[in-house]
Amino acid sequence: MQHIDFELRGEFIELDKLLKANGLVESGGRARVVISEGHVQVDGREELRKTAKIRAGQVVQYQDARIKVLPAA
Repeated sequence: MQHIDFELRGEFIELDKLLKANGLVESGGRARVVISEGHVQVDGREELRKTAKIRAGQVVQYQDARIKVLPAA
């Protein structure tokens, strides 16, 4: 499994943008499709909201990647 630490630049990032920013999908459109199909988990639970606000401390999993969201420095 690929482990990624992602540092926020603000209070939150939308789920579809997080997947794209980490190179896990090729486009925002593709991110929205995989989310709506139930392929993404946030804190171990399926997340279907494409623009769910992901905040520091949350963990997002998609396929073989796990993203730990860290607070802004």
